[in-house]
Amino acid sequence: MKNLKSSLLAALLMVAPLFVVSHQATAQEAAPAATESGSVAADNAAAPVEAVAVPAPARMKPTQGIGMPRAAEFGIQEQFSKTGQQARWIHDVLLLPIITAISLLVLALMLYIVVRYRRAANPTPSKTSHNTFIEILWTVVPVIILLIIAVPSISLIAEQYKPAPKDALTVKVTGYQWYWGYEYPDQGIPEFVSNMLPPEKALASGEPNLLAVDNRLVLPVGRPIKFIITGADVIHAFAVPSLWVKMDAVPGRLNEKSITIEKPGVYYGQCSELCGVKHAFMPIAIEALPPEQFDQWVRSQGGNPAGQAKTQAAANDAAAPAEI
Repeated sequence: MKNLKSSLLAALLMVAPLFVVSHQATAQEAAPAATESGSVAADNAAAPVEAVAVPAPARMKPTQGIGMPRAAEFGIQEQFSKTGQQARWIHDVLLLPIITAISLLVLALMLYIVVRYRRAANPTPSKTSHNTFIEILWTVVPVIILLIIAVPSISLIAEQYKPAPKDALTVKVTGYQWYWGYEYPDQGIPEFVSNMLPPEKALASGEPNLLAVDNRLVLPVGRPIKFIITGADVIHAFAVPSLWVKMDAVPGRLNEKSITIEKPGVYYGQCSELCGVKHAFMPIAIEALPPEQFDQWVRSQGGNPAGQAKTQAAANDAAAPAEI
């Protein structure tokens, strides 16, 4: 009897692990299914709603003579920013008349002296060495002229380097050998590059050769713009004459320039700092759009027209608990 009990106990001990293993396997098979279904539900809940693709606005065609050099042009290009218009006024209305008047006055005095005081007409030269009135005159008049030029010129300098307002659109501009890179950090648009179009493509699209690019820098009209300009390899210069923009792009340094474009259009420029063998082949093309079209372009690039900082602030405000 004792032996029979021992045999039954040993048999039970041998069979028990098989039931335990079978139960664990069944539980493990059921657990992944539950986990998988829960994971799918979580993924479905966390998955973002698929954004509707927004088409980019049609590529703007340039207007001949606007934002680009004109044939036989020798003056400053027509300006489409406030600082540019002020600078052109100083050049055309203030400086040119003063320079012309001074040049004509000096030429007239020289001709008068040559004729009046030549040897045949003046055999006995005057020995006068001083004339107080004339000396006061030629000292005071230049000072007055310089003051007339200085007041608007200093005002223009201050306006050119005036910091951009807080709501300005920030664009980072990077010069490379030999192309430009543009980034919109607040809108979440990563850097894209802009290269010069081949001559046949530029002419086919009705754009000036050596100035047309594949990817333009798109900006809004009537909104302050802050350029953060730097260089990736050597010193370049970001220059668009018709917008009165020119700033060096220096590696390791962030230079700032702010403008407000007043009229929609395409504005061309070039690198204005000798930067290597292809310096003459890295043009700049800015496409200025009305605000609503600019917002459409930002959405077409996957960006947020309102800016990530504003959107995040609004989300933080919405998530903040209400004060009791």
